[in-house]
Amino acid sequence: MRLTSARPRRGPTALLGLAALLAGAALALPAPPAQAAPAAQSAPLQDRAAAAACGTDDVARGRPATASSTESAALAAGNAVDGDPGTRWSSAFADPQWLQVDLGSVRQLCRVVLGWEAAYGRSYQVQASDDGVGWRTLYATDSGAGGTETLAVSGSGRFVRLNGLARGTGWGYSLWSMQVNAGDGVPPVQGGGDLGPNVLVFDPATPGIQAKVDEVFRKQEANQFGPERYALLFKPGSYGNLNVQLGFYTTIAGLGLKPDDTSVNGDVTVDAGWFNGNATQNFWRSAENLALTPVNGTDRWAVAQAAPFRRMHVRGGLNLAPAGYGWASGGYIADSRIDGSVGNYSQQQWYTRDSAIGGFSNGVWNQVFSGVQGAPAQTFPNPPYTTLDTTPVSREKPFLYLDGGQYKVFVPARRTDARGVSWDGTPQGTSRPLDHFYLVKPGATAATINAALAQGLDLLFTPGVYHVDRPIEVTRPDTVVLGLGLATVVPDNGVTAIRVADVDGVRLAGLLIDAGAVNSPSLVQIGPDGAAADHAADPTTLQDVFIRVGGAGPGSATAGIVVNSDDVIIDHTWIWRADHGAGVGWTTNPADYGLLVRGDDVLATGLFVEHFKKYDVQWSGERGRTVFFQNEKAYDAPNQAAVQNGATKGFAAYKVDDGVTVHEGWGLGSYCYFNVDPTIRMDHGFEAPVRPGVRFHDLLVVSLGGKGQYEHVINGTGAATSGTSTTPSTVVSYP
Repeated sequence: MRLTSARPRRGPTALLGLAALLAGAALALPAPPAQAAPAAQSAPLQDRAAAAACGTDDVARGRPATASSTESAALAAGNAVDGDPGTRWSSAFADPQWLQVDLGSVRQLCRVVLGWEAAYGRSYQVQASDDGVGWRTLYATDSGAGGTETLAVSGSGRFVRLNGLARGTGWGYSLWSMQVNAGDGVPPVQGGGDLGPNVLVFDPATPGIQAKVDEVFRKQEANQFGPERYALLFKPGSYGNLNVQLGFYTTIAGLGLKPDDTSVNGDVTVDAGWFNGNATQNFWRSAENLALTPVNGTDRWAVAQAAPFRRMHVRGGLNLAPAGYGWASGGYIADSRIDGSVGNYSQQQWYTRDSAIGGFSNGVWNQVFSGVQGAPAQTFPNPPYTTLDTTPVSREKPFLYLDGGQYKVFVPARRTDARGVSWDGTPQGTSRPLDHFYLVKPGATAATINAALAQGLDLLFTPGVYHVDRPIEVTRPDTVVLGLGLATVVPDNGVTAIRVADVDGVRLAGLLIDAGAVNSPSLVQIGPDGAAADHAADPTTLQDVFIRVGGAGPGSATAGIVVNSDDVIIDHTWIWRADHGAGVGWTTNPADYGLLVRGDDVLATGLFVEHFKKYDVQWSGERGRTVFFQNEKAYDAPNQAAVQNGATKGFAAYKVDDGVTVHEGWGLGSYCYFNVDPTIRMDHGFEAPVRPGVRFHDLLVVSLGGKGQYEHVINGTGAATSGTSTTPSTVVSYP
């Protein structure tokens, strides 16, 4: 199959319709912060601390400024922030009026100094905003006196606005200057440096490589919820007689520009001996940018979710099953060449994208291919192969490499209608030197991370676990945020861990976001509410961004990932409300939604979302597309009433909202295993409006061992599951 789509953009009328739709939907995320907070409201502790360390640099100086009006061209908005005491901004002679400045990134604000000309404001507010749309009032007065007013404020924002409500004279509002001071309390951040103690770098002359990688494996083989993190990096060259076994939170990667620059004569192995031959919990590890020549001709990669195999060249075959062909529940391959055949064997589901393979054998329930040379023909449901000629839009994951003796990060270019690997010939993309990155190491605070972003640095998270007491604010277009060794971010105090502005080309990759004990409204948010900018030419991309609620301890979030921006690419994510580990239970690790997509023209390739209490995926944006979806409904629902959705039995795994007119999906599966109350029944696994523009291909639902059942596959279509045989019920095309 080949994917095509028209791309009408969302206009004002559509935005109003979307707002109405969201207002009436079943979705009930917490309300956003109030637009105006009373000036006398007590500031949070971290804001007061920031104010105490208030800086003296004018962070507004020379920044872009706009205004509601100007008295004349010579009295433009920029005059108030140009640093020249002889120039000024003056407004029209009417109320209200405003002047705002874009600081370029979210800053912790501590002081605003207004230098009024004779025409001053008697009643006005000083406000801040992260996006220039929703505003928070930091200071308000009805008795402004003119002259120079030095105002202590407390809050954060990228945009600062003087909002004039009533003039003090018959003229307009007129400012010689508006100075803004930031109280981040953080000294300038340096880019570059060493990669930290948990990044192990080898070259072909390094002694004892096998012993060192074995030592890491012994620590990590069964360390499913521990805090240890490792990256094993191999410099270009040839390595002989290695068998690198990968346990939890371990990445192996080559440091060449191409996989063949780093050649391992041996294996990179994932097996399931630690779990008695069951590979369904082999999560959180990765292999990237290497060439392998397996000792016996076939490499073993028996993984489950959140274990990508990217940019690899296997000079032989690849076996996706554990020794003994026990249970397996994976998985994901991208931008890789496997010269021999890929043996699927016991893998329940698998997605392969933009690769070249010598063949593919076996299939259990849902094996999907897009842009794969050598992929099997379309035959769903027997064998269960869904095959698309190309991937409509793709962008490979950024990666660390060595250019001579210097570390750089390569940022691959966007591809359309991709087929095959991206690294034949000269890799297309750009390189960024390591000194362009703040190397985040354990102990780093959100204030320091945000200060680095505000300086224009990208982020490279070294292996570790990072607690943040405020969101990591990504506001600059084309920012790269890259994690090594499954670097993990934990939001404290109920904040969102990462927020991305509605800007072009941000790259989030290689991170695990682990919910904190206090409920977060979301763990990752892409774009503010109502985002509507067109990013088709330079989309924001999420790759190997994994979400976990519970498992390592109690966690809570209303939603895992919220996508408000248009054109976002979600390329391989596992969004998981834990069904095992610590802090697990219907009321212990609550989370309603896995993925909420509100932006238009969003593409998901390799979407794994499991165990949420309501919709695992809810899609309200137009022209959304998903290539491969794997889901399990929440195991621990206590009874039918707990999952009842009005008159509907159960919340669908994948819900397309009623107002959507165009949507398409290929190779989507949902499984149920209600082990607390096996009598629970679901009306369907998939729910969507019945319209010609809303189409699905190759759907299935499965009851695992008869613990619960589905009445239909999608809406009222598709046979019910029954019995304990775990036989899928399928729909090849809908409607």
